[in-house]
Amino acid sequence: MYKVLLVDPDHHAKEWIKRMLDRHQAEFELECHAAAAAEAMSMLSAQDHQLVLISMRASEEEGLQLCGRIREKSRVPIVLIGGRNEFQLARKALYYQVNDYLPDPVSPEEFAASLQTVKREMDEAPYSGHQPVPWAGSVQEAASAISSAGIIDKVKAYVEEALHQNITLKEISHIFHFNYSYLGQKFKVEEKMTFKEYLLQQRMEKAKFLLENTDMKVYEIANEVGYTEMDWFYKKFKTYTGVSANKYRKTLIITA
Repeated sequence: MYKVLLVDPDHHAKEWIKRMLDRHQAEFELECHAAAAAEAMSMLSAQDHQLVLISMRASEEEGLQLCGRIREKSRVPIVLIGGRNEFQLARKALYYQVNDYLPDPVSPEEFAASLQTVKREMDEAPYSGHQPVPWAGSVQEAASAISSAGIIDKVKAYVEEALHQNITLKEISHIFHFNYSYLGQKFKVEEKMTFKEYLLQQRMEKAKFLLENTDMKVYEIANEVGYTEMDWFYKKFKTYTGVSANKYRKTLIITA
């Protein structure tokens, strides 16, 4: 049984959260409800909770400040609920090692997927008690130590394995039970490029490798890196390298 602390000044929100948690039967239970940050910190000090849900609807700034206060004392998983779907807000959430951020509108499906992700992370690395957070210093340290840091590695590994298929970040977010908007923002923060830019880079680099090291036909290479439309592959390859795929290979033969 995972004990949940809800931080939300709106007491009516408690019933909605309780219904969502009840869908998970014995996995999650709403143990406490705090209306303000001071009350939440007092409850966290008095007893252990395995998950903290913080509403961002009333004040995003206060919600982030509470994340900071919690992270000074504890590694307990945090999920932010509501608020704007804004890149800067997600970036600040990364700093405080927030496990997930569900901007409005929050659907029951997104909420359920987020809980499953948190549960899986807790099962892999169980949280117990009030453990200090040694990395609560710079943004770089916080970003590298974020509890869900492994998700980006998983996304990149998936891309490598499925490069020949039609890949979208939305599909990947469903596979790994991660919020689509948050995953896209997190990917850009960590990789310094969007997911689409990364996907194009991986496809073009593999195409270059195959042109350099195999006798595969260009159309076979295009299929191997996920392109069924040859015209689209030719266009993307030329934009990326500055030359056509055929010329790229011929240049290698001439210079060999």
